Amino acid sequence: MQRLRLFGWICLWMPLSVCADSLHIAVAANVQFAFEELATAFTQQTGIQITSSIGSSGKLTAQILASAPYDVFLSADMDYPASIYKSGLAVAPPVIYAYGTLVIWTFADIDLTTGLQVLQDQRISRIALPNPRLAPYGRETMRALAYAQLDAALKPKLIMGESIAQVNQYITSRATDIGFTAKSVVLSPQLRGKGKWIDVPAAAYSPIAQGAVELSYGYRTHPQSAQRFMQFLNSSAARTILQRYGYGLP
Repeated sequence: MQRLRLFGWICLWMPLSVCADSLHIAVAANVQFAFEELATAFTQQTGIQITSSIGSSGKLTAQILASAPYDVFLSADMDYPASIYKSGLAVAPPVIYAYGTLVIWTFADIDLTTGLQVLQDQRISRIALPNPRLAPYGRETMRALAYAQLDAALKPKLIMGESIAQVNQYITSRATDIGFTAKSVVLSPQLRGKGKWIDVPAAAYSPIAQGAVELSYGYRTHPQSAQRFMQFLNSSAARTILQRYGYGLP
């Protein structure tokens, strides 16, 4: 531990090229597109390279609990990173870096102006959503369906994706008629203007507070770099990027 701290102090006084580090960050699938810009901006500021692993928050949490070598975890909720902290695998409790928003998205010729009630349209036989056991956005989708008193009636039509990334594939390939995804997806440069979408009413589900944690592995192996990334998430540059992708800010 003393050597790691000494290395960190030395890096504060040396050129970035000498102490350039790298980070491996676990990223919830809803953040995938925004994270590409976040990683680029962070590297431009610090010289620190980033690689990422994208998946459902539940699956990534299972990997972290099994000692996966991630430095930082960006979750889709607060519960998963809180459980990691309680297990002793994070150096501090999670902090909220963004609030996510649910949307309904389709590539079919369907009028979305009726909101959640559109899901009762007889032409809709397959509805995609993230698996609520693994993905917080799936959990909040089920809450929204219950709010609209549609959960029981629509249960036979629900197609579960492992993560939002898989749900996006179902929707864009038209394997399903319609689906629930994150607003950050439909606002991304890769998918903006494709298909039609509408916000799920905010009253229908709980605010999706998304938490970040510096993991114990990162503290042991890249302490200065992991801490700098956590600080970067609260910077004006990061907040501007997150807002552009439809996230609310803490």
